[in-house]
Order: sequence, then structure tokens, then C-alpha cells
Amino acid sequence: MSIYHISLDGDVLKVGFGSTLTTGDEVVRDAATRLNQMIVSGELPGGSLIKINGRTSVLVSQVLADKLSTLYDAIALFDPKIGDKGLDRYVVTISKHPDYQVGDILDVVRPQRSTIKLVICGFANTGKTCFREGLKQALLQIPNAPESYVFSGCPDGDGSWFGETARRDADLANRLKAEYKAGFTPEFAKRKAQEVRGINTPIFVFDVGGKISNANRLIMKEATHAVILVKDETEIAPWQELCDELGLSVVAIVHSDYEGVEDVISQEMPILRGTVHRLKRGEDVSVRPMIRALAGVLVGLGKGGDRN
Repeated sequence: MSIYHISLDGDVLKVGFGSTLTTGDEVVRDAATRLNQMIVSGELPGGSLIKINGRTSVLVSQVLADKLSTLYDAIALFDPKIGDKGLDRYVVTISKHPDYQVGDILDVVRPQRSTIKLVICGFANTGKTCFREGLKQALLQIPNAPESYVFSGCPDGDGSWFGETARRDADLANRLKAEYKAGFTPEFAKRKAQEVRGINTPIFVFDVGGKISNANRLIMKEATHAVILVKDETEIAPWQELCDELGLSVVAIVHSDYEGVEDVISQEMPILRGTVHRLKRGEDVSVRPMIRALAGVLVGLGKGGDRN
């Protein structure tokens, strides 16, 4: 089974990680092998410009740049955070072509498609970061799932890198988190809201800070759906009211039971309800039944399903 997927669609190289969780050295070897196969077979003919769209990493980006720069005069990467209504935007990162300068933004009319923008909300210390990371991995493990993208909508330093880093080096993860942590300023909220608005990935997941605030309202109103993560019943109503105020469809209400030993799914329709146990930093929670069930809900919505 391929670890890293690469295919050419017109002048766009579609890339992305497979369902196998593995180390960076294995990923780059797999990516290099696949690129070499495409070059030898003529699938990658070369030319003036190639655009790259999909999930990558720093390590893989080095392999892509090395291989593709020998075939193409310019390379541009899709940046989901600077999209706009009706447009996908690519940033030129390598260029030997007079028509393209490094840093140029290329606007591409995006195909019309529905986008599920899911916000994970709830008060502090419910495990939203762990839940988000587990959902990210669970989505990747579903065969033929729509493309997904996950990021943090709060300035607590828990970027999408945090979970994997914590599993391998907890001290390093916590040190980096402290360095990246920033204030929840109006400017931060406006920038995050703009990023959420521009992202057009079929399934997009993000979390927000643990307070009901104007900053979170600004960011959350760009979502379409919500998951409410709580520690007890009294925490549900305030977030439900906020989601109703913003017109968000709540697809799941989940109790975070840190001391629990198993998940419990008490209801599947029309809203997924139950508990998820032990959302602990550094642990792989993608196999938890509740998180897998939610991933299945999102894939169904992403393929045009209806929860009603």
C-alpha cells in the first residue's frame, strides 16, 4: 500500500498521505519512488509550470522540489489559507521562468463543490486539541474519503504538528508550544476568520478557544457545522446557543471522560452523542470509536449525505 499518494490532474500534481501512520524517512522514500516511476513512464512530461495541491510536509516538499525542478521551470504550491470566494490560490516557490517570480500568487477558478467546515468547540480543558488531531488521523484512514484539512483556530501553540511531536518527544512539543503561544487578539481572530473563509477543502476541521467570546464568534461564523465537546451536561447549552445564533448545524455532542476506559455511543442520528475517553496529549486517539464514528459522519456529509 502506498504511503504517499501522487497523481497528475492536468497541470496540478495531487499529493497526500495515505492511511498508514509512519515515519518521515519512509514517507520520503515512498514519495521519491513514486515520482521516479512517473518520470520514467512519462506521466510527468515537464514544462513551464506545475502546481502542487494537497497535504505535504517539510520533508516531502524537499523531495518534490528536487525531482520536479529538473522537469519544470516553475513550481507553485496551493495555500488553502489565502483562498478567496471562487478561487484557489497557488504561491510560486521555485522559478526559472521569466513569467513567474518567487512569491507570485496564481489565482485558479475552483470547481464548484460543497465544503464541510467543522468547528470543534467547548470550554477549556475538554481535550479539543487531542480530539482534533485524532479526527485528522481518523479521516486519513478512511478509504476514498474526500480530501480533508485540519488546523487550529486558537493561539495556544497546539498546531497540527503537536500531537505527533508529543508522541515522540513530549518535552520538545511542550517547549515549542510555549514558544508558539500567542495572544487571542482581535487581529488574530480576524486573520483566522479570513483563513477559514478561504479554505475550500471538502472537509475542513478546526478548533477554537475555550471561551464564548467575540473572537470565537468571528471565527466560528465562517463554519458550517459544529461538534460540542464538554465535561458535563451543564456545558452544552451555552455552546448550543452560540451555534444556533451563528446558524451552525451541530453534528455531535460529545462528553470528554478523561478517567473513562471506553467510548460510549448513545445516539447516532440525527446528532451523534456519547462519550470519548482519555483524551491525553501524545496518545493516538484516532482509533477511539467516537472519533471514528464522527469521521464517518463527516465523510458522509462530504459526499453529499444528509443527517436529518
